[in-house]
Amino acid sequence: MQTHGNTILLTGGTSGIGLELLTRFYELNNVIIVAARNQAQLQATKQRFPKIDTIVCNLASERSVQQLIIQCSKQYPSLNLIINNAAVQYNYSFISEKVGYDKIASEIHTNFTSVFQLIEGLLPLLLKQPRAAIVNVSSGLAFAPKKSAPIYCATKAAIHIGTKALRYQLEETSVKVFEIIPALVETPMTAGRGKGKISPQQLVEEFMKSFQKDQFEINIGKTKLLRFLQRIAPSVADKILKNS
Repeated sequence: MQTHGNTILLTGGTSGIGLELLTRFYELNNVIIVAARNQAQLQATKQRFPKIDTIVCNLASERSVQQLIIQCSKQYPSLNLIINNAAVQYNYSFISEKVGYDKIASEIHTNFTSVFQLIEGLLPLLLKQPRAAIVNVSSGLAFAPKKSAPIYCATKAAIHIGTKALRYQLEETSVKVFEIIPALVETPMTAGRGKGKISPQQLVEEFMKSFQKDQFEINIGKTKLLRFLQRIAPSVADKILKNS
């Protein structure tokens, strides 16, 4: 897939992995629309990258997602690349959490439902382009979950399977379907959690190389080892990630 001359919708591009993806694609002469829920962070990102467009969108809200689809369809007819990066992670115990009911709905809609709603809503536009791509960000936790975040892990497993099935559906079209499967990355979401994290820069460097080679399932960092362990010793992989 070509890394320049694209019109890109990037969700969650104001920090972490998304910010590094924005930085790299910005340097490569792409039109970039950044969607995020925090207006102040979007404004700060716009000051740093003045050529981007920004849209406030709460991915936990179906109405907000619909508005994003409508706005992109009207304003960006050349849209040919969607990067579904935004996600939230709530770490809690079902035994003691007092507001888990609402967290479950928000986490599922942000991490999974909105991803495929955006794809479904914008796919007619992508199919008009001579070259197009969808990039979904999952996680190594899709394959071996940690006990503190069952909903997050479940949404990432759903992203993995949904992305694979979508790739089958679109394999005869001009739309390529990629999946980034990171190991633990140093981001605001993971602050204070885990050890041996990779940097967003390392992740994006590995991703860009695979993206240009049309390697559709991109295992980043220690995820390569994790998936190998899952094949030969799944109980070992589970034990390693359980308390991560």
